[in-house]
Amino acid sequence: MTKPLKVKVGDKAPLFCLLDKDENEICLKNFIGKWVILYFYPKDNTKGCTIEAIDFTAQLSDFSKLGAVVLGISPDSVSSHQKFTDKHELKVQLLSDTEHIVLEKYGIWQEKSMYGRTYFGVVRSTILLNPEGRIAEVWEKVRVTNHVENVKNRLIELQQ
Repeated sequence: MTKPLKVKVGDKAPLFCLLDKDENEICLKNFIGKWVILYFYPKDNTKGCTIEAIDFTAQLSDFSKLGAVVLGISPDSVSSHQKFTDKHELKVQLLSDTEHIVLEKYGIWQEKSMYGRTYFGVVRSTILLNPEGRIAEVWEKVRVTNHVENVKNRLIELQQ
């Protein structure tokens, strides 16, 4: 039922500014010149999302050495991100998109179906941006197992 994302490899990444867990405004344009990993996830403190956040946190120093920043984006509130970060000692920067503005720009906010019920939600996706702000890779409908390692390996490939 999900549709392809609105962005594809080669596109200029849609710009945005969102609040982090400390209510600081984080703007994508401030990361021009760096590789950026945008990972979009459905909900704080759910099994898959927690594993993914912990995995990105564990690999953060490797991504940093590769000149990349990692930004997690979900529709959860700033206070939810704060609790999630504290509970799991996360180091990854989480951004709040409660109005779904960025989620919609990227085509991540879609109609989904489970047990015969339709609803709107996040299609777990990761988007890798090159230092020029263009989309270098897209992972849709992400399965959490080994995903962070796959992102890191692709980043290394693209930098060679």
